[in-house]
Amino acid sequence: MSNGPWTDEENDLIVADYFAMLADDIAGRPYNKAEHNRQLQERIDRTRTSIEFKHQNISAVLKGLGEDWIPGYKPAFNFQMTLVDAVARWLAFHPDWLGRMPGMRPVTGLQEAAQLWIGPPPTLSNQPPPQELEQMLHIARKFDVAGRDERNRALGRAGEKRVLAHERASLQAVGREDLARKVRWVSEEDGDGAGYDIESFAPDGRSRLIEVKTTNGWERTPFLITRNELVVAEERRSEWCLFRLWNFSREPKAFELHPPLDAHVALTATTFQASFQ
Repeated sequence: MSNGPWTDEENDLIVADYFAMLADDIAGRPYNKAEHNRQLQERIDRTRTSIEFKHQNISAVLKGLGEDWIPGYKPAFNFQMTLVDAVARWLAFHPDWLGRMPGMRPVTGLQEAAQLWIGPPPTLSNQPPPQELEQMLHIARKFDVAGRDERNRALGRAGEKRVLAHERASLQAVGREDLARKVRWVSEEDGDGAGYDIESFAPDGRSRLIEVKTTNGWERTPFLITRNELVVAEERRSEWCLFRLWNFSREPKAFELHPPLDAHVALTATTFQASFQ
């Protein structure tokens, strides 16, 4: 059995095998990880343990890319960048994967309208080990994960629709049917440009201006925010909030960030306006 660095051919084979299992997992179809492992052993000169660990490496790469990964393969870090390149090659040959409609698992109307799980935002105290975090952030920067999510209009619209249902359900749960009926999907009804996507209310009637950012990835997946959104956040601090929806295609979870945003995240300029002097 080989114990040297994995070749591009080996990486391509195991990445394709991983995505085959992942597609089954997301769709709720049964699959046999042990059988997949045995079949790979017949095609590449690697042990069962080596293949198992490489599957965990792929989970780590996908986590860094803000993508779904197989829960049964816990992400294992310290992987080679050649594996990242192999995942990127697979995605390049299968553009429909990144463009797929979110929420591939069927859901009932009751589940769709249920309130979302709202947890604490990422902080220094709950961040992963530095080396692990740096590997994931490096991948996210290299492949512009934030830009990819922003360009995925189907993902963004589905996230906004889900938060709209959450806001209405939350108000109905505390007996504020009157306010629930007034919740508006601003970006859908009026178009982009308001600096927020949803106009909702707190139970006491105070205004909530919600900017939704959605990803299929983990809670620390980077996101883009526009200058206009930052301006509105600053001008209407008491009303505006950023609603971060993550793990969307499987079991959506969320947290909220309130102004000032730079108290929670590092804001990095990614584009510049060029004017003639």
